[in-house]
Amino acid sequence: MRDGLIGKKIGMTQGYDAAGNSLPLTVLKAGPCTVIQRKTTKRDGYEAIQLALIEDRPARKPGKALQGHYVKSGAPVMKVLREVRCDGETPLKEGDQIFVDVFKAGEKVAVTGVSKGKGFAGVMKRHNFGGGAGAHGSMFHRAPGSIGASSYPSRVIKGLRMAGRMGGERVTVRNLVVFEADKDNNILVVKGAVPGPNGGYVLIRKI
Repeated sequence: MRDGLIGKKIGMTQGYDAAGNSLPLTVLKAGPCTVIQRKTTKRDGYEAIQLALIEDRPARKPGKALQGHYVKSGAPVMKVLREVRCDGETPLKEGDQIFVDVFKAGEKVAVTGVSKGKGFAGVMKRHNFGGGAGAHGSMFHRAPGSIGASSYPSRVIKGLRMAGRMGGERVTVRNLVVFEADKDNNILVVKGAVPGPNGGYVLIRKI
């Protein structure tokens, strides 16, 4: 199966490799997670497991439909629920728990989260446009320039890169190497940066 866990970003720190080189590290609180539902090809059309992150506080005032969804697993209704694809031979079933020891040091993982929202931004910040000349008299510094032809097609083409809201999008960073996995404290440390703010939820999957 493709192992996965739900986690929460704690923050960044640094560590050192065997040669003494400094490494940028991200610390994640990963799991434990409970399997809430096992989806199968015969019943649902594809193979997957639904995971819920076990936290100190369960969800506040869950609806009856959500409560019924959690009954089979025997777990209380939690705030964060994610789905991870798997193969048909996985032994996991409702109620099983997954811990951070499914990851080993040196393995590569993909981490998915929601990037930080940065509000309204211009084309230079949002899309890395070069802008115009900075000298006096140019009158073209940080503007986007031409956005289309006038006679044909007489409209702005859909998908054109322009100013707008920046960030707040689902982002996946792949090929992050696991630096350390601490089952006793449910801590996973990976090399590199992870999308989202400190305290944001992420989905960690093996590649």
